[in-house]
Amino acid sequence: MQKRVLGKNGLEVSAIGLGCMGLSFAYGPAMDRGEAIKLVRAAYERGVTFFDTAECYGPFVNEELVGEALAPVRDQVVIATKFGFRNGDVRLGPDSRPENIRAVADASLKRLRTDRIDFFYQHRVDRNVPIEDVAGTVKELIAQGKVKHFGMSEAGARTIRRAHAVQPVTAVQSEYSLFWREPEAKIFPTLEELGIGFVPFSPLGRGFLTGAIDEKTQFAAGDARNAYPRFTPEARKANLALVSRLGAIAAKKGATKAQLALAWLIAQKPWIAPIPGTTKLHRLEENLGGAEVALTAVDLSQIEAALARIKVEGDRYPESAQAMVDR
Repeated sequence: MQKRVLGKNGLEVSAIGLGCMGLSFAYGPAMDRGEAIKLVRAAYERGVTFFDTAECYGPFVNEELVGEALAPVRDQVVIATKFGFRNGDVRLGPDSRPENIRAVADASLKRLRTDRIDFFYQHRVDRNVPIEDVAGTVKELIAQGKVKHFGMSEAGARTIRRAHAVQPVTAVQSEYSLFWREPEAKIFPTLEELGIGFVPFSPLGRGFLTGAIDEKTQFAAGDARNAYPRFTPEARKANLALVSRLGAIAAKKGATKAQLALAWLIAQKPWIAPIPGTTKLHRLEENLGGAEVALTAVDLSQIEAALARIKVEGDRYPESAQAMVDR
Protein backbone atom coordinates (compact mmCIF):
# COMPACT_ATOMS: atom_id res chain seq x y z
CA MET A 1 0.00 0.00 0.00
CA GLN A 2 1.40 3.38 -1.00
CA LYS A 3 1.57 6.09 1.66
CA ARG A 4 0.51 9.74 1.76
CA VAL A 5 1.42 12.64 4.01
CA LEU A 6 -1.32 14.81 5.51
CA GLY A 7 -0.51 18.32 6.67
CA LYS A 8 2.85 19.99 7.29
CA ASN A 9 3.80 17.91 10.33
CA GLY A 10 4.53 14.78 8.33
CA LEU A 11 1.59 12.57 9.34
CA GLU A 12 1.96 9.52 7.10
CA VAL A 13 -1.05 7.33 6.39
CA SER A 14 -1.99 4.63 3.89
CA ALA A 15 -3.30 6.08 0.63
CA ILE A 16 -6.62 4.39 1.36
CA GLY A 17 -7.86 4.15 4.93
CA LEU A 18 -10.84 2.40 6.51
CA GLY A 19 -13.94 4.29 7.58
CA CYS A 20 -15.27 2.20 10.47
CA MET A 21 -18.66 3.89 11.00
CA GLY A 22 -20.69 1.36 9.04
CA LEU A 23 -19.48 -1.51 11.21
CA SER A 24 -21.85 -0.40 13.94
CA PHE A 25 -23.81 2.69 12.86
CA ALA A 26 -25.86 4.40 10.13
CA TYR A 27 -26.30 1.67 7.52
CA GLY A 28 -28.63 -0.80 9.17
CA PRO A 29 -27.93 -3.42 11.87
CA ALA A 30 -24.47 -3.43 13.42
CA MET A 31 -22.06 -6.18 12.47
CA ASP A 32 -21.30 -8.93 14.91
CA ARG A 33 -18.56 -7.45 17.08
CA GLY A 34 -16.16 -10.33 16.56
CA GLU A 35 -16.59 -10.21 12.80
CA ALA A 36 -16.10 -6.44 12.79
CA ILE A 37 -12.84 -6.81 14.71
CA LYS A 38 -11.68 -9.41 12.20
CA LEU A 39 -12.42 -7.03 9.34
CA VAL A 40 -10.45 -4.18 10.91
CA ARG A 41 -7.50 -6.50 11.49
CA ALA A 42 -7.77 -7.79 7.92
CA ALA A 43 -7.48 -4.21 6.69
CA TYR A 44 -4.27 -3.74 8.67
CA GLU A 45 -2.86 -7.02 7.34
CA ARG A 46 -3.47 -5.73 3.81
CA GLY A 47 -1.59 -2.47 4.37
CA VAL A 48 -4.15 -0.08 5.83
CA THR A 49 -2.67 2.12 8.56
CA PHE A 50 -5.39 4.79 8.78
CA PHE A 51 -8.60 4.03 10.69
CA ASP A 52 -11.49 6.42 11.27
CA THR A 53 -14.07 6.26 14.06
CA ALA A 54 -16.06 8.65 16.32
CA GLU A 55 -17.71 8.68 19.72
CA CYS A 56 -21.14 9.12 18.12
CA TYR A 57 -20.87 5.96 16.02
CA GLY A 58 -23.09 3.75 18.11
CA PRO A 59 -22.67 5.87 20.15
CA PHE A 60 -19.41 4.73 21.74
CA VAL A 61 -19.36 1.08 20.60
CA ASN A 62 -17.45 1.80 17.39
CA GLU A 63 -14.54 3.31 19.28
CA GLU A 64 -14.51 0.31 21.59
CA LEU A 65 -14.30 -2.26 18.80
CA VAL A 66 -11.67 -0.23 16.90
CA GLY A 67 -9.63 0.04 20.08
CA GLU A 68 -9.80 -3.69 20.69
CA ALA A 69 -9.06 -4.56 17.07
CA LEU A 70 -5.99 -2.34 16.82
CA ALA A 71 -4.55 -2.80 20.33
CA PRO A 72 -1.99 -5.42 19.15
CA VAL A 73 -0.64 -3.05 16.47
CA ARG A 74 -1.31 0.30 18.11
CA ASP A 75 2.07 1.83 17.32
CA GLN A 76 1.83 0.93 13.63
CA VAL A 77 -1.47 2.69 12.90
CA VAL A 78 -3.09 6.13 12.90
CA ILE A 79 -6.45 6.27 14.68
CA ALA A 80 -8.78 9.20 14.05
CA THR A 81 -11.80 9.94 16.21
CA LYS A 82 -14.14 12.88 16.68
CA PHE A 83 -15.84 15.11 19.22
CA GLY A 84 -18.66 17.57 18.84
CA PHE A 85 -22.11 16.16 19.62
CA ARG A 86 -23.98 16.45 22.90
CA ASN A 87 -23.61 13.21 24.86
CA GLY A 88 -22.20 11.59 21.74
CA ASP A 89 -25.64 11.63 20.13
CA VAL A 90 -26.04 13.20 16.68
CA ARG A 91 -29.75 13.75 17.32
CA LEU A 92 -28.99 16.11 20.23
CA GLY A 93 -27.00 18.52 18.09
CA PRO A 94 -23.50 20.01 18.24
CA ASP A 95 -21.56 20.52 21.47
CA SER A 96 -18.01 21.79 21.11
CA ARG A 97 -17.78 23.53 24.48
CA PRO A 98 -14.21 23.23 25.79
CA GLU A 99 -15.34 21.19 28.81
CA ASN A 100 -17.07 18.72 26.50
CA ILE A 101 -14.05 18.42 24.22
CA ARG A 102 -11.85 17.58 27.22
CA ALA A 103 -14.34 15.03 28.53
CA VAL A 104 -14.67 13.36 25.13
CA ALA A 105 -10.90 13.13 24.77
CA ASP A 106 -10.52 11.35 28.11
CA ALA A 107 -13.41 8.98 27.39
CA SER A 108 -12.18 8.21 23.87
CA LEU A 109 -8.69 7.41 25.15
CA LYS A 110 -10.19 4.72 27.39
CA ARG A 111 -12.45 3.26 24.73
CA LEU A 112 -9.63 3.20 22.18
CA ARG A 113 -7.25 1.56 24.68
CA THR A 114 -4.53 4.09 23.99
CA ASP A 115 -2.54 6.88 25.60
CA ARG A 116 -2.97 9.31 22.70
CA ILE A 117 -5.45 10.14 19.94
CA ASP A 118 -3.55 10.46 16.68
CA PHE A 119 -6.21 12.57 15.00
CA PHE A 120 -8.97 14.48 16.83
CA TYR A 121 -11.59 15.99 14.52
CA GLN A 122 -14.33 18.45 15.35
CA HIS A 123 -17.19 16.43 13.88
CA ARG A 124 -19.33 19.44 12.95
CA VAL A 125 -18.79 23.16 13.45
CA ASP A 126 -20.69 24.40 16.51
CA ARG A 127 -22.08 27.86 15.80
CA ASN A 128 -22.52 28.48 19.53
CA VAL A 129 -18.81 28.11 20.30
CA PRO A 130 -16.14 30.32 18.67
CA ILE A 131 -13.87 28.14 16.57
CA GLU A 132 -10.90 29.82 18.26
CA ASP A 133 -12.03 28.31 21.56
CA VAL A 134 -12.34 24.88 19.95
CA ALA A 135 -8.88 25.06 18.35
CA GLY A 136 -7.41 26.43 21.58
CA THR A 137 -8.81 23.54 23.59
CA VAL A 138 -7.37 20.97 21.17
CA LYS A 139 -4.07 22.85 21.32
CA GLU A 140 -4.07 22.31 25.08
CA LEU A 141 -4.76 18.59 24.60
CA ILE A 142 -1.86 18.38 22.15
CA ALA A 143 0.41 20.10 24.69
CA GLN A 144 -0.69 17.52 27.27
CA GLY A 145 0.18 14.65 24.92
CA LYS A 146 -3.40 13.37 24.73
CA VAL A 147 -3.82 14.36 21.08
CA LYS A 148 -1.33 14.44 18.21
CA HIS A 149 -3.18 16.18 15.38
CA PHE A 150 -6.21 18.47 14.98
CA GLY A 151 -8.76 17.97 12.23
CA MET A 152 -12.10 19.40 11.17
CA SER A 153 -15.08 17.82 9.40
CA GLU A 154 -17.48 19.54 6.99
CA ALA A 155 -15.96 22.93 7.84
CA GLY A 156 -16.09 25.94 5.53
CA ALA A 157 -13.00 27.76 4.24
CA ARG A 158 -13.31 30.79 6.55
CA THR A 159 -13.75 28.60 9.61
CA ILE A 160 -10.75 26.49 8.64
CA ARG A 161 -8.60 29.62 8.37
CA ARG A 162 -9.68 30.88 11.79
CA ALA A 163 -9.01 27.54 13.45
CA HIS A 164 -5.67 27.06 11.69
CA ALA A 165 -4.46 30.42 13.00
CA VAL A 166 -4.81 29.10 16.57
CA GLN A 167 -3.83 25.46 16.13
CA PRO A 168 -2.56 24.13 12.79
CA VAL A 169 -5.12 21.85 11.16
CA THR A 170 -3.56 18.66 9.82
CA ALA A 171 -6.50 17.60 7.65
CA VAL A 172 -10.10 18.36 6.85
CA GLN A 173 -12.57 15.52 6.42
CA SER A 174 -15.61 16.09 4.21
CA GLU A 175 -17.69 14.22 1.71
CA TYR A 176 -16.03 14.13 -1.70
CA SER A 177 -16.43 11.76 -4.62
CA LEU A 178 -17.40 11.55 -8.28
CA PHE A 179 -20.89 11.97 -6.83
CA TRP A 180 -20.16 15.16 -4.84
CA ARG A 181 -17.43 17.62 -5.86
CA GLU A 182 -18.30 20.80 -3.98
CA PRO A 183 -15.01 20.89 -1.96
CA GLU A 184 -13.05 21.60 -5.14
CA ALA A 185 -14.33 25.18 -5.43
CA LYS A 186 -13.39 26.79 -2.10
CA ILE A 187 -11.99 24.14 0.23
CA PHE A 188 -9.19 22.79 -1.96
CA PRO A 189 -7.56 26.19 -2.67
CA THR A 190 -7.61 26.93 1.07
CA LEU A 191 -6.06 23.59 1.97
CA GLU A 192 -3.39 23.92 -0.70
CA GLU A 193 -2.47 27.39 0.51
CA LEU A 194 -2.27 26.40 4.18
CA GLY A 195 -0.67 22.98 3.72
CA ILE A 196 -3.63 20.98 5.06
CA GLY A 197 -4.52 17.45 3.96
CA PHE A 198 -7.94 16.18 2.90
CA VAL A 199 -9.76 12.99 3.91
CA PRO A 200 -12.83 12.22 1.76
CA PHE A 201 -15.58 10.31 3.51
CA SER A 202 -18.26 8.51 1.48
CA PRO A 203 -15.77 8.31 -1.42
CA LEU A 204 -18.00 5.75 -3.10
CA GLY A 205 -21.15 7.86 -2.82
CA ARG A 206 -22.44 5.78 0.11
CA GLY A 207 -22.16 2.69 -2.06
CA PHE A 208 -23.87 4.06 -5.15
CA LEU A 209 -20.69 4.36 -7.22
CA THR A 210 -19.97 0.64 -6.83
CA GLY A 211 -22.85 -0.17 -9.16
CA ALA A 212 -24.44 -2.45 -6.57
CA ILE A 213 -27.39 -0.08 -5.96
CA ASP A 214 -30.24 0.75 -8.31
CA GLU A 215 -33.77 2.13 -8.02
CA LYS A 216 -35.09 -1.24 -6.86
CA THR A 217 -32.63 -1.67 -4.00
CA GLN A 218 -34.30 -1.97 -0.59
CA PHE A 219 -32.28 -0.57 2.31
CA ALA A 220 -32.54 -2.14 5.76
CA ALA A 221 -34.57 -0.51 8.51
CA GLY A 222 -32.35 1.99 10.26
CA ASP A 223 -30.24 2.64 7.16
CA ALA A 224 -29.69 6.41 6.96
CA ARG A 225 -29.95 6.32 3.17
CA ASN A 226 -33.69 5.82 3.52
CA ALA A 227 -33.87 9.50 4.53
CA TYR A 228 -31.41 10.95 2.02
CA PRO A 229 -32.97 12.75 -0.99
CA ARG A 230 -30.23 11.41 -3.26
CA PHE A 231 -31.37 7.87 -2.48
CA THR A 232 -35.03 8.11 -3.37
CA PRO A 233 -35.89 5.55 -6.08
CA GLU A 234 -36.38 8.37 -8.60
CA ALA A 235 -32.99 9.95 -7.89
CA ARG A 236 -31.24 6.58 -7.98
CA LYS A 237 -32.79 5.76 -11.34
CA ALA A 238 -31.64 9.09 -12.80
CA ASN A 239 -28.13 8.83 -11.34
CA LEU A 240 -27.49 5.38 -12.76
CA ALA A 241 -26.45 7.13 -15.97
CA LEU A 242 -23.34 8.39 -14.17
CA VAL A 243 -22.46 4.92 -12.89
CA SER A 244 -22.94 3.45 -16.35
CA ARG A 245 -20.55 5.93 -17.98
CA LEU A 246 -17.93 5.41 -15.31
CA GLY A 247 -18.33 1.66 -15.58
CA ALA A 248 -17.38 1.77 -19.26
CA ILE A 249 -14.16 3.64 -18.40
CA ALA A 250 -13.39 1.27 -15.54
CA ALA A 251 -13.78 -1.76 -17.81
CA LYS A 252 -11.17 -0.37 -20.20
CA LYS A 253 -8.76 -0.06 -17.26
CA GLY A 254 -9.47 -3.58 -16.05
CA ALA A 255 -10.84 -2.10 -12.81
CA THR A 256 -14.15 -2.18 -10.99
CA LYS A 257 -16.33 0.90 -10.65
CA ALA A 258 -15.31 1.26 -7.00
CA GLN A 259 -11.63 1.04 -7.86
CA LEU A 260 -11.98 3.68 -10.55
CA ALA A 261 -13.79 6.01 -8.13
CA LEU A 262 -11.05 5.65 -5.51
CA ALA A 263 -8.24 5.94 -8.05
CA TRP A 264 -9.81 9.16 -9.32
CA LEU A 265 -9.79 10.62 -5.82
CA ILE A 266 -6.16 9.69 -5.24
CA ALA A 267 -5.23 11.26 -8.57
CA GLN A 268 -6.75 14.64 -7.68
CA LYS A 269 -4.14 15.74 -5.11
CA PRO A 270 -1.12 14.13 -3.43
CA TRP A 271 -2.54 15.11 -0.03
CA ILE A 272 -5.84 13.22 -0.33
CA ALA A 273 -6.46 9.93 1.51
CA PRO A 274 -10.02 8.54 1.16
CA ILE A 275 -11.60 6.33 3.84
CA PRO A 276 -14.14 3.99 2.23
CA GLY A 277 -16.08 1.79 4.61
CA THR A 278 -17.39 -1.73 4.19
CA THR A 279 -18.62 -4.70 6.19
CA LYS A 280 -17.40 -7.31 3.69
CA LEU A 281 -13.88 -8.69 3.22
CA HIS A 282 -14.18 -9.00 -0.56
CA ARG A 283 -15.28 -5.34 -0.80
CA LEU A 284 -12.36 -4.31 1.41
CA GLU A 285 -9.94 -6.07 -0.91
CA GLU A 286 -11.64 -4.54 -3.95
CA ASN A 287 -11.42 -1.05 -2.48
CA LEU A 288 -7.75 -1.37 -1.62
CA GLY A 289 -7.09 -2.34 -5.22
CA GLY A 290 -8.07 1.19 -6.15
CA ALA A 291 -4.66 2.36 -4.96
CA GLU A 292 -3.06 0.25 -7.69
CA VAL A 293 -5.09 1.73 -10.58
CA ALA A 294 -3.00 4.36 -12.35
CA LEU A 295 -5.06 6.90 -14.26
CA THR A 296 -3.49 8.73 -17.19
CA ALA A 297 -4.26 12.26 -18.27
CA VAL A 298 -6.45 10.77 -21.02
CA ASP A 299 -8.35 8.68 -18.45
CA LEU A 300 -8.94 11.71 -16.26
CA SER A 301 -10.09 13.74 -19.25
CA GLN A 302 -12.59 11.02 -20.21
CA ILE A 303 -13.94 10.90 -16.66
CA GLU A 304 -14.27 14.69 -16.59
CA ALA A 305 -16.16 14.65 -19.87
CA ALA A 306 -18.53 11.97 -18.56
CA LEU A 307 -19.23 13.96 -15.41
CA ALA A 308 -19.85 17.16 -17.35
CA ARG A 309 -22.70 15.54 -19.27
CA ILE A 310 -24.62 14.35 -16.22
CA LYS A 311 -26.33 16.26 -13.42
CA VAL A 312 -26.54 14.35 -10.15
CA GLU A 313 -30.10 14.37 -8.83
CA GLY A 314 -31.05 14.81 -5.17
CA ASP A 315 -29.52 16.60 -2.20
CA ARG A 316 -26.94 14.59 -0.28
CA TYR A 317 -28.52 15.22 3.15
CA PRO A 318 -32.01 15.79 4.50
CA GLU A 319 -32.61 19.37 5.64
CA SER A 320 -31.89 18.70 9.33
CA ALA A 321 -28.44 17.26 8.62
CA GLN A 322 -27.63 19.84 5.94
CA ALA A 323 -28.16 22.58 8.54
CA MET A 324 -25.10 21.32 10.44
CA VAL A 325 -22.75 21.68 7.46
CA ASP A 326 -20.58 24.79 7.71
CA ARG A 327 -20.32 27.05 4.70
